Amino acid sequence: MDLQLEDKVAVISGGTHGIGRAIALSLAGEGCRVAVCSRTPERVTAMEKELKERRADFLCQPADVTRQEDIARFMDAVIQRWGTVHILVNNVGGGGRWGREIYEETEESVWREVYEKNVVSAIRLTRMAIPFMRQQKWGRVVTITSIYGRESGGRPWFCMAKSAQTSFMKAMAKSCSLAQDGITFNSIAPGAIMIPGTGWEKEQKEKARETEDFIQRELPLGRFGTPEEVASVVTFVCSGPASLLNGASVPVDGGQGKSMI
Repeated sequence: MDLQLEDKVAVISGGTHGIGRAIALSLAGEGCRVAVCSRTPERVTAMEKELKERRADFLCQPADVTRQEDIARFMDAVIQRWGTVHILVNNVGGGGRWGREIYEETEESVWREVYEKNVVSAIRLTRMAIPFMRQQKWGRVVTITSIYGRESGGRPWFCMAKSAQTSFMKAMAKSCSLAQDGITFNSIAPGAIMIPGTGWEKEQKEKARETEDFIQRELPLGRFGTPEEVASVVTFVCSGPASLLNGASVPVDGGQGKSMI
């Protein structure tokens, strides 16, 4: 299948690690020009090397997407380099393990920080990208949410933020003027994904028995998902043939989720 992604400009927030990195590499493999940002300079440098080895057309820049000035500087660099944005992947997120299990002992700042990291950053990047998508009558906005943006199960500040992201994409998709300008908005809702250096790897090392019990009880495939499996779905959603997919929340969870929709 021709995904019609050759020379499309794709912006991926947090695109140097985990799911974001896998998405950037997958889109680059389909011929996209990819722009990624990260708060960690070392990851930016490593991603530059990886994309250069793959002979991709790329832009890698340090940026903290919770800071308005960083987002503006990053998007300005993208426009100066390529003149437009075709694809935006709002990948930066997290906070599912922040705070305390006793919710009333969790500071209000945690709720605010998780919301700003997940939702506010996605709003800002989307607002900056839409004018270019309107002008060219083509665009894809994809936000990486979670199965806990579709159902209960995570800590409340995380569920709240992920539900807000899902609602954001659905509400944008319902705009006739945006849809008729060829712009689609969708959510990708991963389940338990094994990403090196993050929560599940730590759990598996420190609580091997409990983690194995979780896998056998909650994950029908009997294993964690991989960033590359999520990236493959994102790549299709960003493609030309996916033009009728708009306003969807697509679970990529191996059957872990309990929602019927």
